[in-house]
Amino acid sequence: MRRKKTLIKATWDLLRLEHGFMLAIAVFIGALIAGKGFLPIEKLIYACLTPIFLEAATFALNDYFDFEIDKENKRMDRPLVRGDLKPKHALIFFSTMFPLGLLFSFFVNTICFLIALLTGFLAIAYDIKMKKVKLIGNFYISYTMAIPFIFGGTVISTHIPVIVYIIAAIAFLSGSGREIMKDIMDYRGDRKKGVKSLPIYIGLKSSVFIINVFYLSAVAISIIPFVLLVDKSYYHNYLYLCTVLLADILFVYVVVDLSLKKEQNINIYRKITLLAMFIGLIAFLLGGFT
Repeated sequence: MRRKKTLIKATWDLLRLEHGFMLAIAVFIGALIAGKGFLPIEKLIYACLTPIFLEAATFALNDYFDFEIDKENKRMDRPLVRGDLKPKHALIFFSTMFPLGLLFSFFVNTICFLIALLTGFLAIAYDIKMKKVKLIGNFYISYTMAIPFIFGGTVISTHIPVIVYIIAAIAFLSGSGREIMKDIMDYRGDRKKGVKSLPIYIGLKSSVFIINVFYLSAVAISIIPFVLLVDKSYYHNYLYLCTVLLADILFVYVVVDLSLKKEQNINIYRKITLLAMFIGLIAFLLGGFT
């Protein structure tokens, strides 16, 4: 029984399924806004399954290629480093889930399939080569956080509302901040391995400043749908405002803590900002329904 629980946890940790579910919610929000309440259920199910499977597959491949550097960084949050799963298991997950993710997108429409195909192969390029130049890799990861909203919008129509692009911009900015925080966490191992990350280029202090700029920009943009008439669903919608402010408070807390504390627990900050992003998704979801 204990071994079974360990395998379940190891599989979850390898595939980072919480990220996949967040991406699926992002797809749903994009479709909800573009469809103005009209949602083709069958296509929407396939559309939401697409990022879950592609995300899981590429995370598994990422851990396969990062096995040695993760050992160097003592990343005990990685199941391959802990020894709960073997590298070959990561390859099996990738080779199974990646084609299924593309197949699901094919069942939606041609544009969704092309977006999934492009994003999927960019993910492979990232896992194999791109992440070694982390400045480029960071923005790719941020792209994967933003594109699900646009992907969801194309489930309904090729004409995507402005509000969808605003949400995508917020996701891109907050995602960029989280990725640079991860680079700070991996700083020592990356330096030994010669990986070119932003903290290695400009230093830890300057990197913290850039992180804060990304987070505060995301916070500022999140207020725009409430104060400007870019979409009737969000304009002066106090349910949206109250919910998104909860996410904003978490981001501001991380910014202040990063700036003032000498001993920084980056892993905790990443968990807090992941929660903030999830609350932000809920805010846009609630706004889309009201």
